[in-house]
Amino acid sequence: MIRFVRRLKFLVNFKKSLPFLRDFFLSKEVKVKTKIFSLLLMVGYILFPFDIIPDFLIVFGVIDDVAVAGLILQQMVKMAPESLKVKHGLAKT
Repeated sequence: MIRFVRRLKFLVNFKKSLPFLRDFFLSKEVKVKTKIFSLLLMVGYILFPFDIIPDFLIVFGVIDDVAVAGLILQQMVKMAPESLKVKHGLAKT
């Protein structure tokens, strides 16, 4: 539960997410297959956003978008090497 809260804070603090994403895609420790899979997840959601709650319900419509973005980022954190997790404060405690 503590890891989930830490990752949620990481997503909300978008300025922290960008360096992680940059390091993730530029790292030689991350397999090319993993990078391609992550990129396909992100591009796929941008091109084909699946909305559980329509976006015209302003506050509630954004919640599912944030949840999906959080799930994608959480998967990327899980697939990241331990050195990247430590560098960005996402390592297991």
